[in-house]
Amino acid sequence: MDKGNSSAVTEFMLLGLTNNPQMQLPLFVMFLFIYVITVIGNLGMIVLICTQSQLHNPMYFFLGNLSFLDLCNSSVIVPKMLAGFVAESKRIAYNACALQLYLFILFSDIECILLGLMAYDRYVAICNPLLYTVIMSRKVCKQLMAVVYIIGTVDSIAYTYCTFRLSFCSSNIINHFFCDIPPLLELSCSDTYLSEIVMFIFVAYVEAGSIGMILLSYAYILSTILRMRSAESRHKAFSTCASHLTAVGIFHGTVLFMYLRPSSSYSMDQDKWASVFYTIIIPMLNPLIYSLRNKDVKHALIKTLGKMGFLKRNDIVSK
Repeated sequence: MDKGNSSAVTEFMLLGLTNNPQMQLPLFVMFLFIYVITVIGNLGMIVLICTQSQLHNPMYFFLGNLSFLDLCNSSVIVPKMLAGFVAESKRIAYNACALQLYLFILFSDIECILLGLMAYDRYVAICNPLLYTVIMSRKVCKQLMAVVYIIGTVDSIAYTYCTFRLSFCSSNIINHFFCDIPPLLELSCSDTYLSEIVMFIFVAYVEAGSIGMILLSYAYILSTILRMRSAESRHKAFSTCASHLTAVGIFHGTVLFMYLRPSSSYSMDQDKWASVFYTIIIPMLNPLIYSLRNKDVKHALIKTLGKMGFLKRNDIVSK
């Protein structure tokens, strides 16, 4: 193991998305707008799920946790990124960089596994509707989430240790807008082979577990739907899965593209723009994906807006 990394480097410099000074203000305004939408959307989803009784079921319990994770993940990355657009100094302390990476991996891994749990929840709801409330009881859901948080914590500790066990003695300039694994590995002057192998095993394990649960659940769901005689029942079953499948495709597609590759294939200038998608855009899209196609969420939102006086009574009834 290489030692002395903390003594060699005490802080890093984040280059950000671009060095073009004319793009700093437009990018600041654009990403500030996206972050505000992310906070409002995810916080709004959490409030709706907590306050509206019709949303007190396992599906929305998991969706509330998803919104919480998206809100946290975005808040770990975006504020520092926004500061980099307007501040002269783009420094981040060594420990702060490690903390940012730890929290980013923590929330991302939990979300990855949670998407698998949400697929299992849909499987139970569609394939075993009579036993749904028994199998997916409130107690069971909380226990499942506790296990997911433990796995995410262990995984993020392993990632952070494998990254910051390395020496950073040649340069402290990170060609990225946050402390992510690929640019840190590129920056290291140590042999990164062992760290890459360990991290590859962890990400493959988490991804394989989540994707495996999703594929198996939807194989049973598809089999059950095709046996339904009513076209209306089939349409309802498909519609309850559409939002989740959209979120799964976007999340896992970007994660597989970013991390299950050898470091030699990375192009930082391209990959940091790809990173914008899964660190900033996905947390904004998820509440929109789950609300626009979900009648229960839309009805709960309309009801809440009515109580707050933003909608007239006639509008609420007509909705």
